[in-house]
Amino acid sequence: MKPSAEPDVTVVSARRILRLALPALGVLAAEPLYLLFDIAVVGRLGALPLAGLAVGGLILAQVSTQLTFLSYGTTARAARFHGADRHGDAVGEGVQATWLALGVGAVVLLVGQLFAGPVAELIAGDDDIAAAAESWLRIALFGAPLILVTLAGNGWMRGVQDTARPLRYVIVGLALSAVLCPVLVHGLFGAPRWELVGSAVANVIGQTVSAALFLRALLRAGVPLRPQRTIIGAQLRLGRDLVARSLAFQACFLSAAAVAARFGAAAVAAHQVVLQLWNFVALTLDSLAIAAQALVGAALGSADREGARRLAWRITAWSTIFAAVLALLFLLGSDLIPGLFTGDDAVLDQIGVAWWFFVAIMPAAGVVFALDGVLLGAGDAAFLRTATLLSALLGFLPLIWCSLVWDWGLAGIWTGLTVFIVFRMVAVVWRTLSGRWAVTGADRQVRSLDQAEAEG
Repeated sequence: MKPSAEPDVTVVSARRILRLALPALGVLAAEPLYLLFDIAVVGRLGALPLAGLAVGGLILAQVSTQLTFLSYGTTARAARFHGADRHGDAVGEGVQATWLALGVGAVVLLVGQLFAGPVAELIAGDDDIAAAAESWLRIALFGAPLILVTLAGNGWMRGVQDTARPLRYVIVGLALSAVLCPVLVHGLFGAPRWELVGSAVANVIGQTVSAALFLRALLRAGVPLRPQRTIIGAQLRLGRDLVARSLAFQACFLSAAAVAARFGAAAVAAHQVVLQLWNFVALTLDSLAIAAQALVGAALGSADREGARRLAWRITAWSTIFAAVLALLFLLGSDLIPGLFTGDDAVLDQIGVAWWFFVAIMPAAGVVFALDGVLLGAGDAAFLRTATLLSALLGFLPLIWCSLVWDWGLAGIWTGLTVFIVFRMVAVVWRTLSGRWAVTGADRQVRSLDQAEAEG
C-alpha cells in the first residue's frame, strides 16, 4: 500500500500539474538561456570565434537531440514502477539508463574526436571557421557522456515525480559554467585567456558538476548498481523508436530552413524569427507533456486504466487552454512582437506571412504535445514513431519541397508545418480514443526486469 502522504496519481489539480511542469520547464529553458549567454561572451571576441561556436555547437546539439530517449524513455519506464509502488525498480531504470548514457557517451566521444575536423569542414564551408569550430568541439565532446548522464538523471527523477531536484542540479552546473565562461574566455581575474576554447572548458566543468550530482543521487538511493543487459536492451528498443521520431523532426525543420534560404535573406530571416518563437511555445507545452508522462505512467503502473484515461483528457484540456491563451497573446501582439527582433521592412513583411499560421496552430499543438506526453508515459513510442514519420512524409516534407518548385514562399512552408501538426493531432486523438495504449500495471517491464535479475 502507498504511504498516505502520497497523493492519488489520478487526482489532477492545476497546482499538481504546475508542481511537475514548472521545474521541468526550468530544466528545458536553462540550457537555451545559458547558450545565449555563452554566445554573448564569445561574441565579444569577434565574428570568427562566434561562427566557430555556432558550427561546433550545432554539431554537438545534434548528438544530444537524437539521444533524448535517455530522458523521455526513462521517464515512461520509471513512472510505471513508481505507480506500482516499486520505487527501487523505478530508480533501477535510472541506474541502467545511466550505464547506457556512459557507454553511448564514450562512443560519441571517440567517434567525435575521429571526425571532428571533417564534419566541421563540411558544415562550415570555410577553413578558418572550420578550424575554430574544431578547436571548440574537440574539448566540448568530453562533455558528451556527462550530458547523457544528466538526461538519464532527469528521466528517472521525472518518473518518480521529482522534478525539483533535477532543476537544482542543472542550475548549479550551468551557474558554474556561466561564472567560468567569461573568466576563461577573456582571461579575467588573472586567469589564462583561452578565448573560444575557454567556452568549451567552462561548459565541460559545469556539465561535470551536474552529472556528479545525478550520480550521487543514484548512489544514495540504495539500489543495485550493476549493469543489467536485458533492461538496457529494452531501453534501447524504446530509444530506437524515439530516435526515429526525432530524426523525422530534424529532416523536416532542416528542409524548411534550406528551402526558406532559397527565397532570399528576408524570407530566411523571417522564418528564423518565427521558428524561434515556435520553439519557445513548444518548450512551454513540452513541460506539460512531461507532467503528463509522469502522471499517466504512474496511473497505469498502479493498474488504474480509467484513471489514466481521465488524466489524459484532463491534462490535454489544460494544455489546450494554455496554448489558446498563448495564441491570443501572440495574436494581440502581432504588431509589436516582430518589431522586437528586426526593423527591416522586408523581413517584417515576410514575418507577417508566417505569423498567422504560427498563431493558428497553437491550440492544435496544445492537444498534440499533451497526448504525445500521455502516449510516451504509456510506453507507446512505436505508435508515435509511425505517426510522426507518416505525418512528415505525407504532409510536411511534400509541401516544403512543393513550395520550392512552385515558389510558394513562407506560406507554403508554414502550410506544411500546419498540416504536420494537424495530421499528428488526428493520429494521437484517434490513438487515445482507442484505449489500446492504456496497458495497466508494470506488465511491459516486469518480464524483462525479472529475467535480468535471474541472469544476474
